[in-house]
Amino acid sequence: MDWWMLLKAFAVGGGICVVGQLLIDYTKLTPARILVSFVVLGVVLGGLGVYRPLVEFAGCGATVPLTGFGYTLAMGVQEAVAEKGALGILTGPLTGAAGGIAAAVVFGFAGSLVAKSGDKA
Repeated sequence: MDWWMLLKAFAVGGGICVVGQLLIDYTKLTPARILVSFVVLGVVLGGLGVYRPLVEFAGCGATVPLTGFGYTLAMGVQEAVAEKGALGILTGPLTGAAGGIAAAVVFGFAGSLVAKSGDKA
């Protein structure tokens, strides 16, 4: 087991989460706006090529947070545009993130089978 990589992933992923928590605590931004901002930031940084070195440095510490989802969308677009031209702008994000989206749907459904819905008291 590569302990150095685990430490880097923990530090980078934790740092991204700390930024999100600070935004929640010290701004009037809603959590939804912060989440969308993180995804958009990941897309922009991925498109500019700035996020790739962070992914290579921290691995899952950079790809698991929402900025990593945005990065995945940007990489999907880049690959699809290289293969299909302008049509790749529309198909790339779905192709690039299909595994994560499918996992979210499957695990969300499985969770709904186990959990009991209802209002919290």
